[in-house]
Amino acid sequence: MKQHVRVVLCIVGAACVAAGATSIQAQIEPEPLWAWAFSTQPKPGDKAAPQAAPNRNLRPNEDPQEQTKPRKVDGSSAAYSLVDVRDGHNVIDWFPGDHPPMPDIIKHGPASMGESARGCGSCHLPNGKGRPENAPPAGQPVGYTMQTLRDFRDGKRVSADPRKPNTPTMTALAKAMTEEEMRQSAEYFAAMPWTPWIRVVEADVIPEHHLEQGNMHINAHSGKTEPLAGRIVEAPEDEYQANMVRNIRSGWVAYVPVGSLARGKNLVTTGGGGKTIGCVTCHGPDLMGLADVPGIAGRSPSYMMRQLLDIKRGTRNGLWAEMMKPIVANLSVDDLTAIVGHLASIKPPAPARTSSSQ
Repeated sequence: MKQHVRVVLCIVGAACVAAGATSIQAQIEPEPLWAWAFSTQPKPGDKAAPQAAPNRNLRPNEDPQEQTKPRKVDGSSAAYSLVDVRDGHNVIDWFPGDHPPMPDIIKHGPASMGESARGCGSCHLPNGKGRPENAPPAGQPVGYTMQTLRDFRDGKRVSADPRKPNTPTMTALAKAMTEEEMRQSAEYFAAMPWTPWIRVVEADVIPEHHLEQGNMHINAHSGKTEPLAGRIVEAPEDEYQANMVRNIRSGWVAYVPVGSLARGKNLVTTGGGGKTIGCVTCHGPDLMGLADVPGIAGRSPSYMMRQLLDIKRGTRNGLWAEMMKPIVANLSVDDLTAIVGHLASIKPPAPARTSSSQ
C-alpha cells in the first residue's frame, strides 16, 4: 500500500510540474489515422458498426472447404479450421504450454452473456500480447487491469475515433463481467511476463500496405513501396500466421520514421527539456511498470498512440487517465509518434528465472 501511495504522489507531482512547464495546446491536430487503421478523418455523427457476436457461420464470400479444412502450425500438435479460429466464444490454443491454463473468462467470456460471450483470449490472445487493434494486457499489474475493466464498465473509456469497432464491444463485455471474472482475467494476464513481440524498423520508404479498416495494416506483397511520411505502420510479420490462424508465436513489425527513435528517447528519458515529464518517473526505471502503473516498454505503438490521444482529447477518463492528462497536454502528434516508436523499440528484460526453471 505504501508503494502504491508513493507512485500516486509521484504521478500527481509530475503532472503538476508538467502543467506549469508550458501552456496547454489549444488546437486539436488531425487524428493520426495510422493508429486507428482508417484512411479518412472521422466526420460528425460517425459511430462504430456493431461487431457480430461470436459464431461458427461460414462466410458466404469464401470457399466452404477452405473454411472447414483442418490447419496446422509449426511446433503445435493442434489442428483448427478457420471456423474454429474465428469462434470467439471458444478460444483456440495452439500452444497451451506457453501460458497458464485459461480460465473460463479467458476462453469463453462472461458467463452472463451465454453463447454470445467473447473470450478475452479471442482478441488479446491466450498469451495476452494482443494485436495492434487492441490492448496487450500480459504482464500488466492486477490493479491496473482491474481499474481498466471498471473504467470500461462505467463508461469512462471511449475512443477518440468514434468509428473504432471494438471499443463498444469491450464496454459491453466489461459491463457483463462479475468482479470475480475481472479478477480472474487480471490475474491470468499478470502471471505472464512481457517478452519481445514487436520488431521496430526506422524507414523513409516501406513495402506497400493495405488497410483492414478499423483493424490493422497488412503487407500487400505487391513488390511496390510507399513513403512512410511521418506515420507508424504496424503489421504482422507473417499475415497468414498472425492474422489468419492466430498463431501466438508469430509477431509484428513496426516501421517508424527515421530519426524518431532518438527524438522519442529524449522525450521519454528527460521530458524534452521541460515539454513533459520523463516516463521513467512513474513507469519505473526500466519502463516495465511500478506498483499499479502499467508497463510501456516493448508494446504496440498503435495501441499506445490511441491511448495517449484518447487521454489528450478527454475520451479516456478514470484514475490513471486524469493523472496523465497534464503529462500529454503539450505534446504534438509528432512528439507522441516519436515517444511510442521509441517505447516499442525497447527490448523487455528477460524474465527472472525461478528455481524450478534453473
